[in-house]
Amino acid sequence: MVQVSVSLSILGLLPVALAATKSFTFNIVNAVVAPDGFSRDAVTVNGKFPGPVVAVNKFDRVQIRTNNRLTDPDMRRSTSIHWHGFFQARTSGMDGPSFVNQCPIPPNTTFLYDFDTAGQTGNFWYHSHLSTQYCDGLRGVFPVYDPKDPLRHLYDVDDASTIITLADWYHGLAPEAQKKFFTSGTVPIPDSSLINGVGRYNGGPLVPFAIVNVVRGKRYRFRVFSLSCRPFFTFSIDNHTFDVMEFDGIEHDPVPAQNFDIYAAQRVSIILNANQTVNNYWIRAFPTGGNPAGNPNFNPALSLAILRYKGAPAVEPTTVNVPGKKLVEGDMHPIKEELPGKLGSGPADVAIVLNIAQPNPPFFDINGISYISPPVPVLLQLLSGAQTPQDLLPSEQVFLLPPNKLIEISVPGTGAHPFHLHGHAFDLVRTSNSDVVNYVNPPRRDVAAVNGGNMTFRFFSENPGAWFLHCHIDWHLEAGLAVVFGEAPADNISGPKSQITPKDWQNLCPSYNKLRPEFQ
Repeated sequence: MVQVSVSLSILGLLPVALAATKSFTFNIVNAVVAPDGFSRDAVTVNGKFPGPVVAVNKFDRVQIRTNNRLTDPDMRRSTSIHWHGFFQARTSGMDGPSFVNQCPIPPNTTFLYDFDTAGQTGNFWYHSHLSTQYCDGLRGVFPVYDPKDPLRHLYDVDDASTIITLADWYHGLAPEAQKKFFTSGTVPIPDSSLINGVGRYNGGPLVPFAIVNVVRGKRYRFRVFSLSCRPFFTFSIDNHTFDVMEFDGIEHDPVPAQNFDIYAAQRVSIILNANQTVNNYWIRAFPTGGNPAGNPNFNPALSLAILRYKGAPAVEPTTVNVPGKKLVEGDMHPIKEELPGKLGSGPADVAIVLNIAQPNPPFFDINGISYISPPVPVLLQLLSGAQTPQDLLPSEQVFLLPPNKLIEISVPGTGAHPFHLHGHAFDLVRTSNSDVVNYVNPPRRDVAAVNGGNMTFRFFSENPGAWFLHCHIDWHLEAGLAVVFGEAPADNISGPKSQITPKDWQNLCPSYNKLRPEFQ
């Protein structure tokens, strides 16, 4: 395999077609940022929010040297990073969640994340996976390009200029907001929402809105990433219809729509034909979740960016939002290359129902248990020989899955919770609030929302490892809304799918456990 080193200055560019090992350096540092005009200290990659774009090609291997240089005592100084959406076959230790797949990286420590993209393509992202640290800033996008994309004939432009990020932003620090949440029971309300890293809040400075440039007559693949800690967004572009063609790294047959909902951690690609009159048009991503009155700074109507046609004046749009056709999630079907319905319609080998309750607000229970991080990472427990629930600490929060079985997870409806499964994409055989069960060509993704009605998905247990399943509202995860799957326990230790655990991974827990509590 060819070794290629990629500098941060070209991370946003399309990589060459040759599969390679791509090397990046992440300096995790505290830096002052002001994406909405309010300056605050944050947890950043290389001093930036959002972090640098990590852009690679299909089949590339990725090595990301992560230097923890955090110093601010008011935020967490240890860290870990999840590479959201990657299956991590044989590299479950690189998945990132603290106390599931690894111990956190202590301050003044370097850790090498080293994994293969293994043929996956589409939209992925990265974020801290230690407590609520990513709400303090450690988040960025990770597109994987396919030079032979089966849908490439449908668009003309797909590059750094067509990446659109959506995020919530908080003026207060996450640890303090978390304490208030646990005492008041009210989930933190952001101060602003950002599109491509900039936004506004009530009474704040008039920070220029992000501009997305297009040329009339060209077709654009816009890659929309939700980097949200809490809200979901309704995305639209005034006066435009687009075709939705990807969910969470899985290409689907294009479906026309004027708007779609995108929950925390979801990614959606759309194809927009720039066929309207040369002008400026509002891009809208109105956030929903919680009562905006809970924070006087927060104004959902300010969640805007500008679509600017070449030749249009450099002014803000005057277009109006006309509600149009909303994308129905269940109408999306994977393209034939993704083998829609490959899991079949037979009964599941293992069926698990996860009942969400909140008997002790703000904390959540699943089947009567509120998730608490175990004292030893679940993966390390599996590699140490844990084979039965009785072997695990704590056993109530870990489901052991047998190898090579059809697994069905059903979550009865309650609240609005986007659930993310690590290590897999799943067939969403029943979308929330629908009575339709689809085994023939259901949408496939890695984050799906329970929003008032039963949500059911299926996957095949062919990827040994420790895999988190959790609500991706980070405040809810911290309040216990999660379980862990220990998949194919024995296969993690020996055989062709056994885990690769480099020395620096093995050293994390001893190093972390030596830290004084304030550094943990």
